[in-house]
Amino acid sequence: MKVNNDKAAVEAVLTRGVQEIVVDKELRKKLLSGKQLRVKHGVDPTSKDLTLGHAVVYEKLRQFQELGHKIVFLVGSFTARFGDPTDKGKAREMRGKKEVLEMGKNYVKQLSKILDIKKVEIRYNGEWYDKFSGEDMLKLMSKFTVARMLERDMFQKRIKEEKEIYYHEPVYPILQGYDSVELKSDLTVIGSDQKFNELQARPLQEEAGQEPQDIVIMPLLVGTDGTMKMSQSLGNYIGISDSANEMFGKLMSIPDELIYSYFELCTRVSENELAEVEQLLKSDANPRDIKIKLAKEIIKIYHSEKDAEKAAEEFVNIFSNKQKPVDIEKKNFTKGLNTLDLLIELEMAISKSEGRRLVEQKGVKVNDIIVESWDKDDYKSGDIIQVGKRKFVELK
Repeated sequence: MKVNNDKAAVEAVLTRGVQEIVVDKELRKKLLSGKQLRVKHGVDPTSKDLTLGHAVVYEKLRQFQELGHKIVFLVGSFTARFGDPTDKGKAREMRGKKEVLEMGKNYVKQLSKILDIKKVEIRYNGEWYDKFSGEDMLKLMSKFTVARMLERDMFQKRIKEEKEIYYHEPVYPILQGYDSVELKSDLTVIGSDQKFNELQARPLQEEAGQEPQDIVIMPLLVGTDGTMKMSQSLGNYIGISDSANEMFGKLMSIPDELIYSYFELCTRVSENELAEVEQLLKSDANPRDIKIKLAKEIIKIYHSEKDAEKAAEEFVNIFSNKQKPVDIEKKNFTKGLNTLDLLIELEMAISKSEGRRLVEQKGVKVNDIIVESWDKDDYKSGDIIQVGKRKFVELK
């Protein structure tokens, strides 16, 4: 595939939504040269679904792919077993190899909603780390100091709070950095929380005789709560595999101050349209109408334009006309389950803690009656379970 090195096209990719570039001058030189770059992005499969937060980076990968560059998508089949300590107040729980690989396959499947997956080089870092000897690992670790690894904010916070830091945790950035050596990465695209980890690649690549990778850093998408970064564990996420109706409802719930950033980071509207949105937000236009346009633009990417229009109609029915959805999904269920287990089985909650929170906040109804206790277990076929204002399932 021929690389598009048109200056205007390159500039558009390097400016829209980008928070920082390391090293800007070098990257522009590479992109304008017409050489096809190996653009790496790595992800540890730690949850069931990809979210719009993940998609901020994947949309940028798509833009580089459309310029003709090679996308190298790395699944952390080794590193996800113990996990990235970034922004964590305690060590992550260990995961099994089989579980990680299954989640990784699901990530790749969902990625095809955004990238031309046939042109993507899919790699797993278990390819090399599963073959590492103890000596290999120690040699790699010897290239970095303990002080350098422990200078990170979350480790400093744990030290002040007298919380444990386990030996394997400071090693993680070293492993992430070495991934770039194995993949011969020219460029990596990441969220801002991964900057420290990816910077470790540059000295390792130099030592290996490679030109150090440049880094395009994207901002972290704020979740539907308007305060924290989008995360499944916080329940403030929009999954790219969510139904069109669910996606529409969640997008309509975001605070008004997030509208522009969602347009910029999560849609494919033109720069002229972005400017129009910015002007509308500064005017007396109703933010609700702008959100409807936002929701339609995003749903078009992950579903279709027809689904977007239908979801808008459903939203009006549910919220303005106080009606239930026209087509309520029917699902099989296991009799005798309590509310928390039922919500998880129906995929209406991702964990018991989320289910318990929904019940406590009176966010769960059965046949329009609020469920007061999470240990209710007398559900039957024909019951309509409602979670929040948008999720409906009929038991069968």
